[in-house]
Amino acid sequence: MGDEHVKTYIDGFDDKMQGGIPAGSVVLLVGQPGTMKSSVAYNILFNNAKENGSRGLYVTLEQSSKSLARHMASLGMDPKEAADKLEVIDIGLIRKKLTQLADQSWVQVFKMYTKNLKETNDYKLLVIDSLPVLNVLAKFENPREELFHLFEWLRDLDVTTMLITEMTPDTANFASHGEDFLADGIIYLRMAEIGDISVQRQIRCVKMRAVNHNGDYHSLLFDKGRFKATKSIAQTR
Repeated sequence: MGDEHVKTYIDGFDDKMQGGIPAGSVVLLVGQPGTMKSSVAYNILFNNAKENGSRGLYVTLEQSSKSLARHMASLGMDPKEAADKLEVIDIGLIRKKLTQLADQSWVQVFKMYTKNLKETNDYKLLVIDSLPVLNVLAKFENPREELFHLFEWLRDLDVTTMLITEMTPDTANFASHGEDFLADGIIYLRMAEIGDISVQRQIRCVKMRAVNHNGDYHSLLFDKGRFKATKSIAQTR
């Protein structure tokens, strides 16, 4: 994929990463509940499909594809506008394949189905929502080792992958099993407390290999279907 970069289409954020995410990277999109992780990830696929025709695949393991489509349409990102370039599959389809291939493990079916779609549709961008749920469904006995092999398999797909993962409010760790070391990049979303009563949604590029990135927090705004990152000037608690 050369020196290409995948734009996040978050206005004011891509230039903090020298143009975006290096193509072919495996990136963690990390945050606590309510930080719009799924919306940010979908925004990347949706706008790359609309603006430059890049095909994307969104694998949702937490909700149905119909539910996701309704939610994104309500935010101004109607899947119909990118229908021929953006495909969403959900856990139901994978479970159906699993019953048809009873001799295969869940993760084998997941890999087979994802790879087959790559071969038929040649998608360039992949979102997995979410990594903790995949971990549970795959029933990894040795998560560190098996996640290492999963990350290598994702790199071999020759796509840019965003893995959504959730932090609990009581931890500062970005991952539970070393995924933060395995990933090429980490984009962190948080709700920062401002004073005693206000909160502000913020975004930060914690890590991005092969990129001289800005690691500061930026306010993350969303209006009329567009994300925007602006300089965070408020003082947090």
